Amino acid sequence: MKEIISTEMAPKAIGPYSQAVKIKCSNLLFISGNIALDSKTMKIVGETPVEQCKQVMENLKNVLAGGGADFSNVVKTTIYLKDMNNFAEVNEVYSSYFESNFPARVTVEVSRLPMDVLVEIDAVAYL
Repeated sequence: MKEIISTEMAPKAIGPYSQAVKIKCSNLLFISGNIALDSKTMKIVGETPVEQCKQVMENLKNVLAGGGADFSNVVKTTIYLKDMNNFAEVNEVYSSYFESNFPARVTVEVSRLPMDVLVEIDAVAYL
């Protein structure tokens, strides 16, 4: 029923979760929250919300590809921000990865994220 998606082009899971899970009977791909980790060094990339968001989106792109999808397949995302004051600049980076027909989205401010990053994004894609 489910297929675990794992690609070397995105950071390895840093906890008890998968990069993504594809549900075979429904053509849905559920992508775990991504932070600004470099897949080779496993170190945080960037100190600003913009720099981190770019790395997060690249990681999402690679996990999507590993599951046979791209950003045009994304139907829902959740953006977690350390500070909602960074919304506009993160939104600008985020939107540059979609050509049209943006997915449904939730953006929330949280008190803390893994490895004390500034932004984390998860996604659901339809294949």
